[in-house]
Amino acid sequence: MQNTIFARNPSVLIFLSLLGLFTLLVTLGAEASGTGIISTSFVKTLGKTLCLCLAALAMDLVWGYCGILSLGHFAFFGLGGYMIGMWLMYERTRDIVAGALADAPIPPTTQEITDAIGTQIFGVVGSNEFPLIWSFADSLILQLAMVVLVPGALALVFGWLAFRSRVTGVYLSILTQAMTLALALYLFQNDSGLRGNNGLSGLQNIPGLDAVPQSVLSVWFFWASALALALGYLLAVFITQGKFGSVIRGIRDDEARVRFLGYPVEVYKLVIFAVTACIAGIAGALYYPQAGIINPAEVAPIASIYLAVWVAIGGRGRLYGAVIGAAFVSLVSSWFTGGQAPDVPLGFYTLKWVDWWLVLLGLSFVLVTLFAPKGLGGLVDLWSNRKSPNRHGADLGPSAGALREQEASE
Repeated sequence: MQNTIFARNPSVLIFLSLLGLFTLLVTLGAEASGTGIISTSFVKTLGKTLCLCLAALAMDLVWGYCGILSLGHFAFFGLGGYMIGMWLMYERTRDIVAGALADAPIPPTTQEITDAIGTQIFGVVGSNEFPLIWSFADSLILQLAMVVLVPGALALVFGWLAFRSRVTGVYLSILTQAMTLALALYLFQNDSGLRGNNGLSGLQNIPGLDAVPQSVLSVWFFWASALALALGYLLAVFITQGKFGSVIRGIRDDEARVRFLGYPVEVYKLVIFAVTACIAGIAGALYYPQAGIINPAEVAPIASIYLAVWVAIGGRGRLYGAVIGAAFVSLVSSWFTGGQAPDVPLGFYTLKWVDWWLVLLGLSFVLVTLFAPKGLGGLVDLWSNRKSPNRHGADLGPSAGALREQEASE
């Protein structure tokens, strides 16, 4: 019992309990339960927030624990949304086309239905043929596999090229941002096969569930998002424990020393980069059916920068900090940009939060970085009296002498 994940990490049980309680309260307050305390739109907002928390969790693993400041992880998030969006849009359009042709004097052939679906989906970009990437759009199982495989494959290819060249630090961050920009520019093209700037829409309409109201669907997706976050948190704790967790933290603190000790640093970095890409892809696949639409602007580099800001504000290197940061900033952002925050008249100028929210977010990031590097997660540390171990004066190597105090302060 002493070796269980909950015994070694009491915070895991606390986190899962709070998440379960939150899920129960939202379910009881949703319109689907008959109370109507929480609107359907806000249930969707909360569900999307949980998905963003899962993406932030992935970001914290790769940055807070392994030291790789990736400014491209939201690209994997968007790819996950595109993969499930293809199936949702294809099946929804097929239902519409089949219903429209059902009363035709001559029953349509399979090819005629396929051509009609292609015209409906790609007519907006002047085409009626399905691109190669839509080959499995009619299979839910295969598209669900693509949610994980496509982001994971892109991360493996990019990571192998970058890590084997030993690109680190700010140069690696720039490369990840360049990857995201290249992907966004590609998706903006009409011949990308994903409808260019129009993106994929109508994703909130789940095929085969037309009779189920959105109030119920929103709760189902909220449950799925909460379950994904819980499982993602457990996976993240598992990854950061034991030898693997110690090695990636060592890479974060002193990559050269870990390599000198004989560990295949590039392999560890590649594994954590690919795994977190898959986690982000799953988060995106749950997010966009609740949002209803996805377009190339969703994977623009600025979105990945927001992800890093959320983790920094929450407190990187703390899994619960990443979740707190993403939830806090996401909900506050919705409040400020949704017109709910009242304008502040200053006499000579009226402060409109919709216009100034990004400035406030950037200022918060700078202040947290300078004065509260532990972020909002540091408040949890204060509440729980969590302290870093006092290593001063301890023998830190085979020699009881040099550099003890210097290393203890690092």
